[in-house]
Amino acid sequence: MRKRYYTLYVMTNDASKSAQLKIPAGLLKAAGVAVAVCLLAAGVIIFDYMRLKASDTELYALKKENTSQKIALQGLTGKIKEIEAEISKLNVFDRKLRIIANIEEPKGPKTAAQINGIGGGETPEDADGGALSAKKNELVKSLDADLKGLEQRARSQESSFTELQETLLKRSFLLVSTPSIWPAHGWVTSVYGERISPFTGLPQMHKGLDIANRAGTPVVAPADGVVVKVGVDPYLGKLVTISHGYGFKTTYGHLSETFVRVGQKVKRGTKIAAIGDTGRSTGAHLHYEVSMNGAAVNPDKYILN
Repeated sequence: MRKRYYTLYVMTNDASKSAQLKIPAGLLKAAGVAVAVCLLAAGVIIFDYMRLKASDTELYALKKENTSQKIALQGLTGKIKEIEAEISKLNVFDRKLRIIANIEEPKGPKTAAQINGIGGGETPEDADGGALSAKKNELVKSLDADLKGLEQRARSQESSFTELQETLLKRSFLLVSTPSIWPAHGWVTSVYGERISPFTGLPQMHKGLDIANRAGTPVVAPADGVVVKVGVDPYLGKLVTISHGYGFKTTYGHLSETFVRVGQKVKRGTKIAAIGDTGRSTGAHLHYEVSMNGAAVNPDKYILN
């Protein structure tokens, strides 16, 4: 069987010379197949390259997103720890206030968060060398639990401080109503309790303090209150009585002058009278009485200065 050839003529522009090239048909077919295979291989390579490039771009985007999430989670973890530290400080402050004010702790069982605190969970650096994607859900759940614990502790702390505020407010009224300063400067010449009467020589109950000083020495209110009596008594001479609330009343006797009227409100330190020698007295002094719910008590028990 004769071989088939394809003849390729090559001619110059003046057609004076020409050349011919015989190419076997089989070789030409083989070359065509080779070219087709090369084109197909190139197409596969280009497609695979584009696919890898797209995957690389997606991987880069995922890494960038994970890095952003890692930074965000680190920041959130830090914030949670800061808030937890602040709440712990408030708990300590709460306990100190309760000790100072002698107020009991709120009743009821404490939560584990109140007793042991909470932890902030695993940080992104701890997650298998930074493989955040494998630990992301676990971290988010841990942070969510921490946030809920902080919210619960914050509500508990708010309730505790509200109770403290109300109690201290009530006690502040009690404190300003307690006769806790000396009503006058001078020397205590007779204390509260049993004594021998300077007039009869017999034992008697002395229901107050006698504070001696020159006539005209100022007498001040030892606490906030309302004047309920201004008058003269055969034994105490000129006197003033103040009601301070919470069962407290104070009486001031042997006065030379009074500077208040019945119904007048006075503050601690308000000048109400002056020391004198009126009534049954052996010399210029102030007789100072304190009663609680109608019963005489020792004034010295309440004086702080």
